[in-house]
Amino acid sequence: MTLLSRTLLAVTVLLTPLTALTALTPAAASTGCTSSVPYVSGEGGYDTYRIPATVTTPRGTVLAFAEGRHNGAGDTGHIDVVLRRSDDGGCSWGPLQVVAAGDGNTRGNPAPVVDPRTGAVVLLTSCNSGAVTEAQIMRGEVTPEESRRVFVQRSQDDGRHFTPPRDVTAEVKPEGWRWYATGPGHAVALTRGPHAGRLVVPANHSAAPPAGSPDTGQEAKYYGAHALYSDDGGRNWRLGFVDDSYDGVNNANESAAAQLPDGRLYFSSRDQNGTSAGNRLDTYSGDGAESLDRPYAVQATLNDVPVVQGGVLQLRGLDAPLLFSGPSVPTARRVMAIWRSGDGGGGFTKAVTLSQQPAAYSDLVQVGRRVVGVLYETGVSGPYETIEFRRVPVGDLG
Repeated sequence: MTLLSRTLLAVTVLLTPLTALTALTPAAASTGCTSSVPYVSGEGGYDTYRIPATVTTPRGTVLAFAEGRHNGAGDTGHIDVVLRRSDDGGCSWGPLQVVAAGDGNTRGNPAPVVDPRTGAVVLLTSCNSGAVTEAQIMRGEVTPEESRRVFVQRSQDDGRHFTPPRDVTAEVKPEGWRWYATGPGHAVALTRGPHAGRLVVPANHSAAPPAGSPDTGQEAKYYGAHALYSDDGGRNWRLGFVDDSYDGVNNANESAAAQLPDGRLYFSSRDQNGTSAGNRLDTYSGDGAESLDRPYAVQATLNDVPVVQGGVLQLRGLDAPLLFSGPSVPTARRVMAIWRSGDGGGGFTKAVTLSQQPAAYSDLVQVGRRVVGVLYETGVSGPYETIEFRRVPVGDLG
């Protein structure tokens, strides 16, 4: 990290509520701090921190998950799932915890959710051998043991301790699938409708080419989105809808989800180099993620977003907006922003631009009634220098 980067980071970390008020709108005057930085690449024993995910527990604790990458910024190698906890709404953070140790393997894609029945924090993650790459997995060149697997953990004490990772791959990964990734970003607990209490995890996979095809399976068209769900607090899991339109037009990839006030689920997905004109796809499910109401289609009002993961969050209240977070330069990972939708994802309008700096993955969480938290990758020279937690007053979102 450059000297300028560290200087700016120090200013951000030490920003007091008093000095923060000079840069805030009137709506922000009573919301406390503006931002904090729970993860700084190169600190805590890790080369790089990436892939943020966040939830708020029933006690009001903000949990900030990430991947702690030992050997570099790349997606392979020795990677742990780590966590920091905040008792003051994301203004300061407790010590770093290793929630799922890679032990030389690649553990990541955290997708946390709070079970509404018990208050337990349920965490889904994905894992593969640290000696193989995503490309090798998609080409089918690895053993089942080396390939992507799915794990679940629980915390009954507000995120202080988690059970060891439990393998649930057999429940949710069909034969013929190669790549598999949970989230990344928070999962969803349904709070209304016939499936209230259900935990829904948006995810993605890749499929093997059909017999006789000259394809290797590494082609982006073999990506598809899907969901997995649990009706018993995360003890047992089932595969929900599967997007299996492997035609190369809309290649649904990393996904996020929110439950709308009418009970439907809204799914937003990265389009991994599909031929359609746009980088964001979306769809709906009216039956708790068991099937889709329509195929994934381009969300044209988010055409400013590059090919990248994004976060979604439905604010509380019948007339509250649906939010989306992501970079806002179509050809580059920079300029993190929040969009709002007043019609359940039919269309989005940019509400707030957080920074002009490089930025990449993000997740959204509601912190009390008046504040939204954005946990996102950013930096001065590049987007993977820090993971910042920015607090945005709900009143600033329109």
